[in-house]
Amino acid sequence: MHFLAGLVGLVLVFVVLRDAFETIVLPRRVSGRLRVSKVFYWVTWKPVAAIGRRMPVGDRRESYLSTYGPISLLVLIGLWGGILISGFAFLLWATGFDFASPVTALYVSGWNFTTLGIGDFAPKTDASRLVTVAEAGMGFGFLAVVISYLPVLYQGFSRRETTISMLDEWAGSPPSAGDLLRRATSAGEVKELVSLMATWEQWTAELLESHLSYQVLCYFRSQHENQSWVAALTAILDFSALWQASKATGRTWQARRVYAMGRHALGDLSQVLRASPKFDVRDRLSEPELAAIVEVFAAAGVTVDGEFRDRLKILRKGYEPYAAALADELLMELPPWMPLEARQDNWETTAWEGAAPGESLH
Repeated sequence: MHFLAGLVGLVLVFVVLRDAFETIVLPRRVSGRLRVSKVFYWVTWKPVAAIGRRMPVGDRRESYLSTYGPISLLVLIGLWGGILISGFAFLLWATGFDFASPVTALYVSGWNFTTLGIGDFAPKTDASRLVTVAEAGMGFGFLAVVISYLPVLYQGFSRRETTISMLDEWAGSPPSAGDLLRRATSAGEVKELVSLMATWEQWTAELLESHLSYQVLCYFRSQHENQSWVAALTAILDFSALWQASKATGRTWQARRVYAMGRHALGDLSQVLRASPKFDVRDRLSEPELAAIVEVFAAAGVTVDGEFRDRLKILRKGYEPYAAALADELLMELPPWMPLEARQDNWETTAWEGAAPGESLH
């Protein structure tokens, strides 16, 4: 019986240490393996999302869903700690501790792990002393790794949200490819769009790296209900598709690069979150929106040819199914292609007065 308890304890400790290492320390995606963190997010997100789907889109739903990311992170860390304490409780019992009850075993293992050192129980064998020292050292190291883990997460979140916030004046709230082109054309700064795509190519690469390494970041939501990393990335991909489709050759180098990086990010992240691509969703681009976009191109001095629609359709098939899958999985709205009615950007509204004084520049 003691041997079996020791074996169970070793398995529990090994499983948690491996999962924590792959989640926190290993800077790459780990696939094809059953892990505590994967099961945890799959089990906990489903009921949270089910409740969210029953709520109307708006501030209330966003406030509810925004708590999941931070809370799930803390609960996962607590779950790791609890399993480690349970595993060491089995090991302590297997190596000579004579506990009166399972609660006592967890109590002793807990104060070993947290290095409290209460001392009302003492190890009596060399093996139990070794396990006690190992658990105390592991508990101290676990705390240190967790403390260093949190700043890395929030730095990644902050970098992501900074660029999304900057898109507000460029492309509206929520962002849209047509509005981005219209605003640049109205300002006579169409050439600035090339440098914007370069910025978003870098942003997308960082998003892919950080969200593959730290899956919990996918569940962290933006500050405003009409902003999200899925919507921002989709809007940029919409624009890169328009930019490529409007040219006679069907592509430009910078637009092609941001398109490739964006499709890579959407595809990999949908796989990590087990969100199957959706090929049968409603068409996001209506005829009035497309006509308005063509008019903006004409104002910018670009005359689209007869193959524009076909090229755009092919490009959209490359990323829209993955964007739709992520939006459905994370309950994030996809952006419009071209707003046909006037709207205010986030920077034009405040909680104090509803709308900032002065007229919109758009």
